This record gives sequence, C-alpha cells and structure tokens, in this order.
Amino acid sequence: MSQTNPDRRHSRARVVVEFLGSMNLAITLLSALAVASVIGTVLQQNLPYNDYLIKFGPFWFEVFERLGLYNVYAALWFIAVLTFLLISTGVCLWRHTPSMIREMRRYRENVEERSLRHLHSRMELTSPHGTTETTTAASELLQRHGYRVRRRDADGATTLASMAGRSNRLGYIFTHAAIIIICIGGLIDGNLNLKLKEWRGEVVVETRDMPASQVPAESRLPPGATASFRGNVTLPEGITADIVFLNVRDGYLVQELPFAIELVEFRIKYYDTGQPRSYESDVIIHDPELDEPFATTIRVNHPLIHRGYAFYQASFTDGGSDLRLRAVPLIGSGQEPLEFEAKVGDRVPLTTHEGRLHLEVTEFEPINVFPDDETTERRFINFGPSYTFRLRDAAGNAREYINYMLPVRQEARLFFLSGVRETPNEPFRYLHIPADRQHSLNRFLAFRDLLLDQERVTDLTVDFAARSLNEGTAPESIADVALTMRRLVNLFGTGGFDAVIGHINETIPEERRAELSTAFFRVLESTLQMLYLEVLREEGVDFSNGLEDHDAEFFEDAVNAIASLPAYGAPFFLQLLDFDHRQASGLMITRSPGTSTVYFGSVLLMIGIFLMFYVAHRRIWVRITPNGSGSTLLIAGSGSRHRHEFEKEFNRIAGLLQRRVAAPERV
Repeated sequence: MSQTNPDRRHSRARVVVEFLGSMNLAITLLSALAVASVIGTVLQQNLPYNDYLIKFGPFWFEVFERLGLYNVYAALWFIAVLTFLLISTGVCLWRHTPSMIREMRRYRENVEERSLRHLHSRMELTSPHGTTETTTAASELLQRHGYRVRRRDADGATTLASMAGRSNRLGYIFTHAAIIIICIGGLIDGNLNLKLKEWRGEVVVETRDMPASQVPAESRLPPGATASFRGNVTLPEGITADIVFLNVRDGYLVQELPFAIELVEFRIKYYDTGQPRSYESDVIIHDPELDEPFATTIRVNHPLIHRGYAFYQASFTDGGSDLRLRAVPLIGSGQEPLEFEAKVGDRVPLTTHEGRLHLEVTEFEPINVFPDDETTERRFINFGPSYTFRLRDAAGNAREYINYMLPVRQEARLFFLSGVRETPNEPFRYLHIPADRQHSLNRFLAFRDLLLDQERVTDLTVDFAARSLNEGTAPESIADVALTMRRLVNLFGTGGFDAVIGHINETIPEERRAELSTAFFRVLESTLQMLYLEVLREEGVDFSNGLEDHDAEFFEDAVNAIASLPAYGAPFFLQLLDFDHRQASGLMITRSPGTSTVYFGSVLLMIGIFLMFYVAHRRIWVRITPNGSGSTLLIAGSGSRHRHEFEKEFNRIAGLLQRRVAAPERV
C-alpha cells in the first residue's frame, strides 16, 4: 500500500495558504468588487425584466441576465468574490498578525554596534559627562518627543532602544480586519438562505400578474424568512398593507411584514417647470407589539426606521382616481355619446360601431407642464389634467392613447389633443381637434355629423349645384355634379384625403389624372365649405360680410382633423368630463441587518488607513560607551515611511542631545 509523503502534503497546504494570503489574489478580488460596484451604481438594480429588455434588446438583455448584472450584489459570482476575499484576508491576517504584535512589543535593545553603524540615519558624539548622566539625559529627551524607551547594559556599554508610532502596525491589522467585517456584512445581506430555499424548490418565483391575496404560498415569504430584502409597495390613500413585493429576475415574491402600514395622505409640491419639488406621506404603523398605532411622516431623504425595517419615499403614482368620461362617436352616424365612470386601473367593456372593445385606464395626471415654444422667454404652460388608456380589441391587440381634458392653445388656437401610439417604444402622434368659441367640441361634432348624414348632404349638394351652375343647365347635369360632390364628401368623411386619392387613381386614366385631380379637390373643398357654412348658419353665426379669422381657421383645422381620423384608430373620442383625484405613494422598504456590520467595518477601515499612512513607525537607538574622561554616544535611527520627515526629526533630536550632553559640566 502506497502512503502519501507528509512533506508533500505539507508542501501542498503551504502553497494553498500562500496563494490565499497573497497580495495578487487580494488585489484581483478587490478589483472585481470595484467593477461590480461601478456596475451596481451605473445600472439601476432590481427593475422588472421587461424594462431591461426594452432598454437593451433581446441579445444584450440575455447576456447581462446571465452575468447577473440586474442584481449584482446578490449574484453568485459577487458572493463568491466576497467569500474568497474574506478567506484571503483572513489567511493574510492570521499569518502576519503575530509578527506584527511581536514587532510592536519588540524594542531590539540587544542590537549590535556594527548594525547601528549601517543605518542611514546616524550620528556620533563625545560627551564630557559620565554614562549615568548621559543615559538619563538621552532617555528624558526621547520620552519628551513621544518615544518609549528600553535600556540594556551589556559589554560595558548602555543601549537605549526607543520606539514611536507603533500603532502603525495596528493600521495593518485594523485594515485587514475591516475588510473581513465588511465582507461578513455583505454576505449577511446577500440572502444565501433565500437562494438555498429557491434551489431546493421551497420558494418559487411568481411570474403571473395577480392580486397579492391570490399569490400561492410557495411565492410568499413569512416575516424573518429573509435576512435582508429590498422591495416596493404602492399604497393608495386610505389603504393598509402588510406586504412588500420583491423583484426577482422575471417575476416577484411577496414578503410579509410583521406589522402593517396605512397611508393617510400623500402630498406633493411642484416647481414652475412641473417637476416635483417635494412629496411626503403621512402614515400610521399598526404593530401588534405596540400598545397603540403611531403616526409619522415619510419624506424624501427622511426615511422611517421601525424594527430594523427602513421605509423610503421612493415614488408616487395614481391611486385609482375616479373619472367621468364621455365617448363621442367618430365613425358612423346616428350614434349618441355615451357617458360612464371608470377608475384608473379598471377594464371597461364597450360596444362600438367596430365591435366590442375593452377600455383599460392606466394613468391619470392632474397637471402637465411643458415649455412655451411660442415665446423666447423661459415660460411654462400647464396643459391641465390628462389620462392614459388602452383600447384592446377581441384579438388582444391594443393601442395606447393619452387625452387632455382641457383644450390646449397652440399657434393662438385651441385644440383638444389626443395622442396615439401602437407600442410603448414609439412617440405619441397627436390628433388636433379644434375647439369652438365655447371651448367645446360641439361645432366640430356638428360638422362631422353633417358629413356623415347622407340625406342632408344630398339635399344641400343638389341645391348648391343648382345655384352654382348657369341658368338653363340641364337637370341631368345638375344631378351629375351633385352626385360627384356627394361621393367626394362620402369618401373624405370615411377615409380622409387618402380615400379620395385612391378613388381618383382607380377611376381616372393616368394621362388625365393630374388635370382632374385638381378639379376634384376644388369641388371637394367647395362642398366642405358649403357644409361648414350650413353648420355656422344653424349656430346663428352671421357671415354675411365674410368669415371672421377664427371661423376660417376653424374650418381648416376641422378638415385636417377629419382627414386624420382614419389613422387615429379609435371609433370614438374619449372626453374627460370630471374626476376625483386619488394619490398613491410608492414606498421602498428595505431590511439590511448587515448594514451596521458594514458601517462598523468602514469606520475601522478608515482608522486603519489613517494609522498606516499617517503614523510612521520610528526607532532611535542611543549606544553610550564610557571613555577615559566621559562617554561616547552613537545615535542611529530608522523609519518605516516618510524618510525625509524622519531625517528631519532624527537630526532635531540628535542636535538637542548634542547640545545637552556635549556641554561642559557645571561646577
């Protein structure tokens, strides 16, 4: 049977210990931690995976996900680096601390004379005084300059060994101990226990969108199940919550709290630019360990700390505002507007001319402040309340819209604005519906309804054609002109200018297309003007002396808005009539038991660095040898750093000693 050589085992163990305690490994691990810290600072952590996917794209999203960059401080490689750094620093501290302590206690009073003569800082003096008096003077001088002195008499000579700044060695010990303590704090907050439970299948990340009450037990964490966490909860006013949502990769976990927090009121103040100036939450903590609930206020940069849990004011959003809406039909005729109520977050089924749609109200903003582009001054305009919603068809396809409650002034005219986009990555394209003198949609809707009223359009076009053509024109010709006018109006009313152009391209030969297109658009413009004047006549507007600027501009804007309706994609314009705004506070809740450990390690690290870099370990020896009439002094010294500064100190002490012991003895 072969036996392993003990010397070989000892050699291998020594190699491993030297590797773990090597400076190269420590520098490599510290560099990796520095890179991780930069990534964790630059890349916002613990966001939903969809946000990263939209930002980086599928390829880089997967690369960064495999590297664990979306939660760097809980990534396995980061925890492994912390662990190896802890081991490496611990081995280094274990190997060198005994020698450091011995160095702090060791005065080296048995140093030989020839060794002192080889030191760079040295000086030799002759004193008329005896050994005893010279020794006493030298010892007192060194002690006044902060040196601890040890004396040794041997071989007919006296050696004073002095030392100052020995706490420099403590700097080395404190610095390495601080790194170990910080690593321990990082590992405590790394949540290894949660990762082990997830690997064993005891905890399952939930990826479905569902109410917190329906989240299964394997995706819920009872109080104390995780040593540390960082999660978020959105609290509408008047609502109490005892849970927090933890973003985990592409899903979430529900962390239960040992107490409940209730939002009483949320307040926010704005700058003139519309940016939030400050916001705060009045909350009540309901804790069974307390005799009664207590109220407090959470402000930005002023968190609430309760039983080791920190509550930060992180964001705000809508808390389910009640909206009163009116759906004004834009397609088809004979449909009445529909008024109904909806809450932000609701999903409302609607039956429309195009079939059944679902309205999903997603957001409400009470103010919307934008720079005034019509002036060179630094001025801002509040567009008023807005609300965002989606219209989803039976196939699940949806478009997103943003509508403003009040008409917005642009180029000295008022418009009701409605933005639309197919995907969240696109900017909104805006429909501009002109507002009448009463700041309402009435005139535009009346004009739109008239275009779609086939019976009235027939009567008006026949009358208009008869009045426009010369007397004696055959009735057949009048009927043909009226028919052309009706067709053009019908095409424009249902498909905009694109429908008119498409009809021209299909029915007119190419060689005559350019000529007749101009004629057709002139006929269309004249017909639309005629119909618009009919709307003004029904309003009681007097235009016998011509249209006023507002009425003329309104016609152009209304025609442009109607031409844009086919691309708008909604069968109705959703108008906000009234609202009851309800705020919600976004709180970030954290529990980090390792924080105090890291803080203690950081303080110890600063002390250690200060001792290492600003306290120099210095030694001065004075060897006193008697001669016939007095004594001879050999002064030598060494410093661990700041050699130039030590040279100045050594020369100053040696000079003072020279003036004192070299003076003749007084009688």
